Amino acid sequence: MKRNTIWWALAVVLAVFINGAVWGADDSGTAHSPVVDQDLVILLKDLSSTAQIYPVIIDGVRMEILAVKAPDGTYRTVFNTCQVCYASGRGYYKQTGSVLVCQNCGNRFPMSRVEVSSSGCNPIPIFPQYKVQDEEKIVIPRDFLIRAKGIFARWKV
Repeated sequence: MKRNTIWWALAVVLAVFINGAVWGADDSGTAHSPVVDQDLVILLKDLSSTAQIYPVIIDGVRMEILAVKAPDGTYRTVFNTCQVCYASGRGYYKQTGSVLVCQNCGNRFPMSRVEVSSSGCNPIPIFPQYKVQDEEKIVIPRDFLIRAKGIFARWKV
């Protein structure tokens, strides 16, 4: 019995490590720990022209929020899923240079349009009325994340 407990514990530790290494790291090499069933807090000092991906788990549903400092100096947030391709489960974005590329259809989306465009093949914006921003941070409330979890129901990242 004790031997099975040890193997079970090792399996759990390995699964947590692999999940964090694969899912929690973005292209810049910065790993963000998943936020589970709570508000997402994004520190502005961590944002640049390189998109940062923040993993969130709400009621067991994996989601990602993408945050970036836009070319005009404003801070922008979107759900890392495509407004058109999300139902495919593969409609998420990766950054290539100064654009985001949909991994389902290949549409290229400039950073200057993040959180500005709200229709068509683009990342789903998180507009100012759905978050709180001050001089240090952006807070995206859990209640808003709960309402949005349906767009990640078929996600296959």
